Amino acid sequence: MFEIKAKDMRGRVGVLKTKHGNVKTPALMPVIHPRKQAIDVKKYGADIVITNAYLIYKDDDLKQKAIDEGLHKLINFDGPIMTDSGSFQLSVYGDVDITNEEVIKFQDLIKSDIGTSLDIPTAPFVDRQKAEEDLKITLERAKEAVKIKKENDIGMLLNSVVQGSTFMDLRQKCAAELSQLDADLYPIGAVVPLMESYHYKELVDVVMNSMMCLPDNTPRHLMGAGHPMIFALAVAMGCDLFDSAAYILYAEDDRLLSTRGTFKLENLQEMPCSCEVCSKYTPDDLRAMPKEKRRDLIAQHNLHVSFAELRLIRQAIYEGSLMELVEERCRAHPALLDGVRQLANYSEDMEKYDPRSKKSAFFYTGPESLGRSEVLRHQRKLLEMPKKRDLVILPPSRKPYSKFISGHLGEFYIYGAEQEFDMENTDFMVLDVPFGLIPLEIDELYPLSQSAAPRIRDVDSTEFITNFMSDFIENYEQVLIHSKVIKDLDIGLYNKSIESDEIKYVRDDLKKIKAIADYQFGVGAGEALFKGNIKIEKSKKTGKIRHIYDGKVLIVNMRASDSYLVLSKEGARRLHKALPYPKNRVVVNEDSEPFALEGKSVFSKFVIECDENIRTRDEVLIVNEADELLAYGKSLLSAVEINNFQTGQAIKTRKGFKK
Repeated sequence: MFEIKAKDMRGRVGVLKTKHGNVKTPALMPVIHPRKQAIDVKKYGADIVITNAYLIYKDDDLKQKAIDEGLHKLINFDGPIMTDSGSFQLSVYGDVDITNEEVIKFQDLIKSDIGTSLDIPTAPFVDRQKAEEDLKITLERAKEAVKIKKENDIGMLLNSVVQGSTFMDLRQKCAAELSQLDADLYPIGAVVPLMESYHYKELVDVVMNSMMCLPDNTPRHLMGAGHPMIFALAVAMGCDLFDSAAYILYAEDDRLLSTRGTFKLENLQEMPCSCEVCSKYTPDDLRAMPKEKRRDLIAQHNLHVSFAELRLIRQAIYEGSLMELVEERCRAHPALLDGVRQLANYSEDMEKYDPRSKKSAFFYTGPESLGRSEVLRHQRKLLEMPKKRDLVILPPSRKPYSKFISGHLGEFYIYGAEQEFDMENTDFMVLDVPFGLIPLEIDELYPLSQSAAPRIRDVDSTEFITNFMSDFIENYEQVLIHSKVIKDLDIGLYNKSIESDEIKYVRDDLKKIKAIADYQFGVGAGEALFKGNIKIEKSKKTGKIRHIYDGKVLIVNMRASDSYLVLSKEGARRLHKALPYPKNRVVVNEDSEPFALEGKSVFSKFVIECDENIRTRDEVLIVNEADELLAYGKSLLSAVEINNFQTGQAIKTRKGFKK
């Protein structure tokens, strides 16, 4: 009932399938009051809405009409509808006049598409005893709801809400236990007070500690999040659904939503966007209107802004620029900036979901970019790569650096034991923001060349690359640091300066492709792939490497967009023979084996095991349990998602090895 179409960070564009239609996520569910429907939200872009089953249950007229005609006719919405159970009223008034079993059966009776168990919303910053007591009831009711659904053959999708207040271990415990249930969606509850009080740092902790223990094959819903300024950050953390009455509540108070915050109508001299309302009316026009008409128009504006932001977020996911959007949006308020900075503490988790290559370039927009998974991943890879005796560190030039660095390189300062310079025993790297050190052999790989940073460095980025360089050079006997690097970073001089005609970089295509293979597949891959009568074919138009052969046998192609290697049959055979199990492998069960041999795509439910380092769009080897090579292809999901999903494609197979 949920399928991922595109990914960036933990954010995903997905499709949620319900009885009343499919919903493209991330999506906003406007709250519809069963008696007070101000505007037709579907007209302004709503594909799914949420309403309160408890309010309907407590109103005799509404209750009977919902039973007789169904929920969709009651609120005049023919698309998917989610219903809340009365938990909000429970949090406000302390009690509700309905049981968990009654509300589950009632939601099914009135034909709700997605129902919710009667959880206990626990406010932030309560004492631990209170949080634990409430959580115990929430878990008991979630288990009861699943049991009721199974025993009564209920077809409605079911929410199981993650609670635990601001105790991160309780959020993890709740999410982990709920994950063992057969629920369909996982809302993260009781976060509205955090957003209302601008505690976005704590919100990030709550969401991430919940996400880390929830399955990836189900949608996650951030309850009560309806302000567009929070959407991008929440989506990057893995939230797929949002609900809120903010569009109408803010309109009642003459407040207009925007991605930069909220505008009071009384303070506006100009309308804040180019939606239909803002294009047609001036602030004076709105102020002169009757209250009800003004409210409805502002509500329309609020919906336009919200749905436009979600469209922009989905496009950013397709392009791979979600984090640039997050960093931009979070500069709208200092508390939001705290939130995105707090997210850097979860970079290890985020990296597991982030594709290695994207359509969009990496833009350094400030110190927050230093915590992104692309930076973490590159620096970790760099530490794993084989190292020569000496290291030459150069200043940045035009990209790709290796194309514009040649000949005599100038003055250097020596660090370490001074020895005779040997170019064959030397690594050449460029020091630049934000990746630190970039070996010239791999500098065309995404995102090392497909990136941009301001020429005027900020203090954080300078300290970051200097610290990385200082630690990294300890791996070498002799380090020659270009005088411009010394000057730009204002670091102390080393042993002494030298100039030598021997210190020059010479491009070597064979070394280049071997280094790329080691970086992409693991140390040793380069030697294994590129042995024999290696011939390198380049594009006549761009001069870039396109195809690599052993004699007339194709080994790999090189993608022009990101310089990653794409395996051929022979390349897959060589890689499989050289790399130890389970590196770069996806293991399929016996039922899937004949289909893989024929070159059919691999579905998640047939995968037994896979290399934990596989990321979306990686080149992978498809093997059986005996590690016999069946096929090769491109991963559509990361390893953690492949292990979680039971539906949908995991690997787009390129070729099988059927004899």
